[in-house]
Amino acid sequence: MRIFEPHAHMISRVTDDYERMALAGIRAVLEPAFWLGQNRTSVGSFADYFDMLIGWERFRAQQFGVHHFCTMALNPREANDDRVNDAVMEILPRYLEKDSVLGVGEIGLDDQTRKEEKYFAGQLELALRHDLPVLVHTPHRDKKKGFARCIAILQDMAFPMQRVLLDHGNEETIKITKDLGCWSGFSIYPHTKMDENRMVAICKEYGVERMIVNSAADWGVSDPLMVPKTALKLEQAGFSPERIATLVWDNPIAFFAQGGRLVAAELERPAGIDRRQTFAGNSVLRGQDPER
Repeated sequence: MRIFEPHAHMISRVTDDYERMALAGIRAVLEPAFWLGQNRTSVGSFADYFDMLIGWERFRAQQFGVHHFCTMALNPREANDDRVNDAVMEILPRYLEKDSVLGVGEIGLDDQTRKEEKYFAGQLELALRHDLPVLVHTPHRDKKKGFARCIAILQDMAFPMQRVLLDHGNEETIKITKDLGCWSGFSIYPHTKMDENRMVAICKEYGVERMIVNSAADWGVSDPLMVPKTALKLEQAGFSPERIATLVWDNPIAFFAQGGRLVAAELERPAGIDRRQTFAGNSVLRGQDPER
C-alpha cells in the first residue's frame, strides 16, 4: 500500500526512520515548519531552518526513496516572541514561492494569545496571496475552545474552507468540523492525542472523506510509522483497501495538490536513489562507499 505521510518533522529523525518508512509503504512525506523544542533568538536561525527543509532534508529523504515536501510558517509558539515574529513574517513570502513548499503551516493557536491570533491572520493573508492551502495547528490544552477560535478567525477572513486542514483533532472536534467543508486531521501518537483504535472508531462513525491521518513525529516520544500502523488496524477492522487508500494516499494528495505544485503522477514511483550524489558536498553515507 502507498502512503503519503502528511505531517512528520523529519529534520529531528534519523536515517533509519526513512528506511523503515519506505519499507512500510510511505512513498512521500510532508514536513511542516514548526518549533524546535526551544525558542529561536533571531530570524537567521529561522532562515537556516527553512533552507534546510527545502534543501538538505529534501535531498536526504530522496536518498532513501521518499519524496519530501514541506509547508512554511511562523509557528504559533514563537508567534509570541517579539525577537523574531515580525522578522520571520518578512522573509516568509520568498519561501512560499518554492516548488517543494505545498502550503502555509503550521499556523494557528497554541497558548491562545492575542499575538498568536494576529500572526495566524497574517499568515492566512499570505496563503491567499500565494494561492496555497493552510495546515492549522490546534492547541493541545483546551482544545475545543481552540478549535472554535481557529474556525471563527478563518470564517471572519472568508478563507475557503476546502483549503483548510484543521490538525490534531479528536472525537470531540470532529463533531465541530465534519460539516464545515474543511479537512480534519488526526495525529496518531503512541500515548497521547489519538491512537490507532480510536481512529478506527472515528472512521467507522464518520467515514474517511476529508479525513487525514498523520504521525506528527518529531523530537519527542513519537513514531513515524503510526500511519501504516493505523492502516493495518483499519484493515483488521474490515475496511476495504480502497477506503484505506483514500485515507492514507488520496486524501493528503488531494488536499496539498490545491496549491498547484504537487503532481500526483510523479509519486507513482519512489524517489530516485543515487548515493553517489551529494548536497553541498555532503552525502548521507558519511564516508562509506556508495552502493549505487
